[in-house]
Amino acid sequence: MITTDFVPGSPCWIDLGSPDVRAAAAFYGAVFGWDYEAMGGEGEDMEGGMFRKDGKIVAGLGKLTEEGARPAWMIYYTVTDADAASQAVERAGGTVRLATRDLGEWGRMAQFSDPLGGQFAVWQPGKNSGVQLVDEPGSLSWTELYTSDAAAAKDFYGGVFGWRFSDTELPGGGGTYSLITPAELPEERMHGGLMEMPEENLALANGRPYWHPVFAVADCDAAVAQVTENGGSVQMGPADAEGVGRLAVCLDPSNADFVVLAPARS
Repeated sequence: MITTDFVPGSPCWIDLGSPDVRAAAAFYGAVFGWDYEAMGGEGEDMEGGMFRKDGKIVAGLGKLTEEGARPAWMIYYTVTDADAASQAVERAGGTVRLATRDLGEWGRMAQFSDPLGGQFAVWQPGKNSGVQLVDEPGSLSWTELYTSDAAAAKDFYGGVFGWRFSDTELPGGGGTYSLITPAELPEERMHGGLMEMPEENLALANGRPYWHPVFAVADCDAAVAQVTENGGSVQMGPADAEGVGRLAVCLDPSNADFVVLAPARS
């Protein structure tokens, strides 16, 4: 489960890069009941801001400006030293996309690509440690990597973050799913997973691996209805996953991917 104590290697922040900030704010507000708090201009050139749920920050939103980049969610993982994380990424064969940047008293961040092109980021907390609500309806509850080489991904991310992996076979011959747990923590603190699939199944990122967030919802089918009614689409589901819950893989109107999950009742 994801918590807000944000130990090293755990997900702590997410933000969406979208070509249309205003439309994205309206879409996610309708799907998750998020309130949008703009930072800067409110007009046509609105650059971004924060999403809140019940008054608590759950995500960020910014204008997609990188040439050739696809609209997507970026997942940030907690580190104690962003510069050291950058060095670890390069030693493990990854690439620094955005060098370590100071954000004043709030903290420091950097963005990377893994050796196969999967993009992720790190956050060295200062005054701000991360999102304020997780593992509740309308907030981040899991992170997931689709990759064409699970073994290589384990080697890379294990080297960078010290993550531990445990494999489980998906029902019906669906393949192997690897669960991710931060270093030196019990499996109850696992926060994500990775799954290998052929490059042709990674068309959303032109064959490269990609991370996406999983958001908890109270009712998966109701959330999917909001997705489609507000201009999004569904790649898979809704479907029941034994022991996990009912889920669907969705795209927002700009084709940024995310998952909605109504957890199984214990």
